[in-house]
Amino acid sequence: METKATYQELIGQGLVRIGTITQKQSDEIIADQQNGDKRLFGEIALAKGFISFETLIKYLKDSHKI
Repeated sequence: METKATYQELIGQGLVRIGTITQKQSDEIIADQQNGDKRLFGEIALAKGFISFETLIKYLKDSHKI
């Protein structure tokens, strides 16, 4: 079973790989988490305006074959 941190890292890597966010944006989100932000990677990306809700849902559906 994957841990929350591993799962979040995979989401970030996947979003960078498909060009939805930049590596710099991913690094910023991870830094926020390391500095105490308890939200999930996708929640922070949404709050920062890096991705739309629709884009996040589509990525999650596609990556998990839902």
